[in-house]
Amino acid sequence: PICDIEVPERLSSSYEQLKCYHLVERCVHVPAREGSEEEILLVHSSEHLEVAKSTQTMSEEELKRVSENYDAFFFHPNTYRCARLAVGAALQLVDAVMSGKVRNGMALVRPPGHHSQRNAANGFCLFNNVAIAAEYAKLKYGLQRILIVDWDVHHGQGTQYIFEEDPSVLYFSWHRYEHQEFWPSLKESDYDAIGLGKGKGFNINLPWNKVGMENSDYLAAFFHVLLPMAFEFDPELVIVSSGYDSGIGDPEGQMNATPEVFAHLTHFLMQLASGKLCIILEGGYHLKSLAESVCMTVKTLLGDPVPQITGEMAPCLSAVESIQNVRAAHKPYWKWLTYEDTSFLQSVSTKPHLLKKANSNPSTEHESKITNNNETVKVERFLELHMKNILSPVPPIKTSTTDSSGSAHFLPVPVHLVKEMDKIEVKALVSDFYADLVKDDKTLLSLGSMLAVLDKILKKEICNGIAMSPTSAISAAVALRHSVHFGFQRVLCIFVGDMQIIPNTEDGFTFVLNNFLLLLKDAEENDFCSAILGFILPVAYSYQPNLIVIAVGPNRNLGISGISLLFALLRGLAESRILAVIQDTETNLIQSVAKALVGASPPAFGVFVPPTQEKVNKIKTLRDQFQQEWKMLQCSGKLSGFI
Repeated sequence: PICDIEVPERLSSSYEQLKCYHLVERCVHVPAREGSEEEILLVHSSEHLEVAKSTQTMSEEELKRVSENYDAFFFHPNTYRCARLAVGAALQLVDAVMSGKVRNGMALVRPPGHHSQRNAANGFCLFNNVAIAAEYAKLKYGLQRILIVDWDVHHGQGTQYIFEEDPSVLYFSWHRYEHQEFWPSLKESDYDAIGLGKGKGFNINLPWNKVGMENSDYLAAFFHVLLPMAFEFDPELVIVSSGYDSGIGDPEGQMNATPEVFAHLTHFLMQLASGKLCIILEGGYHLKSLAESVCMTVKTLLGDPVPQITGEMAPCLSAVESIQNVRAAHKPYWKWLTYEDTSFLQSVSTKPHLLKKANSNPSTEHESKITNNNETVKVERFLELHMKNILSPVPPIKTSTTDSSGSAHFLPVPVHLVKEMDKIEVKALVSDFYADLVKDDKTLLSLGSMLAVLDKILKKEICNGIAMSPTSAISAAVALRHSVHFGFQRVLCIFVGDMQIIPNTEDGFTFVLNNFLLLLKDAEENDFCSAILGFILPVAYSYQPNLIVIAVGPNRNLGISGISLLFALLRGLAESRILAVIQDTETNLIQSVAKALVGASPPAFGVFVPPTQEKVNKIKTLRDQFQQEWKMLQCSGKLSGFI
């Protein structure tokens, strides 16, 4: 009966949904092949391989007998061949990505692999597809740093055991744990299992000690644990153990994260390893939830705008406790944590629930099945409506600019040109609130260019655009007012460098970020990276803007790569509706931002230099000041919001 959920329809329903969204025809098809014995032996023992091979000719009774040697694994005469195909498909994907045939991709495979160990099948997994893929990539392509992200709801203990002494593989797993009550119920699945020997600090376990985790909990884990570690690690390849049993409706996970969160997580990972990203299916047992989540992942890999995230942007106390404990456990091993406040927290929010659970009467199997069936139908209906609500038509054009300054031909990527707005029209638009600006023809011309691009964004004819202006502060101020008048009520405006004009917004939000960036205007690249992940992204996701205006001014030490990273990460918000306002003389910056806006793979981040204690303290002060209002900040610093 335990196998009722691990069915062929997991693949067929996902593939059919991909076809419904017209995603299949947009992908390069990579043929599957069987993994060779030599490739399987990169990770597994010869004894394990021989047992697996021998099952092909066994009777049903013999298969049952050999299956009893393993935890939650059940052989079928075709299991061995299917498992070899799953391994080979994963390796084909690695080859396609590493050779440059494709930028990224997804392998839809069964059986899954992340529970499988060197010498044992485990938890529906015969061979560890992801671990073999990592070893294969190291051997064939000479890679020295591979990041494995395991967002399946179960702990991938097999992957942990294989790499726990290996500093060349950074393994991150979040998983339902419930203080060791949930399968596989291992002490080494807790936050304090950080790796062994040379691998200490390279094994990151983030245990979820309650069910019902939501989008905000998953995002907080990325902002405050995974992404800072990943940028410091600077991987050459990212592989995802992509289990969607961490999504809504799954009978195993019992979590509440909706499919679009996987689009956001995928978008973040695409900013690493020069975009080299291999996503390999693991679990996921609610067919509708699985299929929609697979589609959200593939849409993002293809470069479509990321759907607006839903749900309250506030992590729960149990998630905060787990995140804080992971940070405390790993502080000795990571530069970015050197000056962070980290202390171990007692999981007081969930342990009383365990006592209550232990004393309660368990439901009968019959009652449980009725509940699960009803829940499955309910989730299917919810997802039908939910996906219609969050998916908007993709604008026909990704990125636009005007060519009033004659700079457009310098852009290294195909950017659509739009015609500047007429001077008379510009005067009519701005005279009411910035009358003193309309006297200068040069200013009028630059405003005409900016407003032409902005109008296309506001009308959803393009995703994003670049306005080249001699006066970026003025252009940004007008853009902000014009957007609000157009009906966009949640505009996030970020200023990099010195700005002479602070736009007159009434919500105070622009003022917060402007002062923050002015405090860090003398920052070097990695100071700013910490600021993006530790402050800007959490605040921006708390705010949930429907438009982003980023103005880059003079007198800054922040380099081009840091600014481009800011654009690339924020492209996951507001369905990619971003207006970049940049000084028209900054040709190199404009080229780099154009690449980020069209979704080109960013360059590798490079050697991580930690921020100074002074800079970290400034960010901490801001987090403490604003975490009551912007609750995604509450996973770092003091937890005053919960007292």
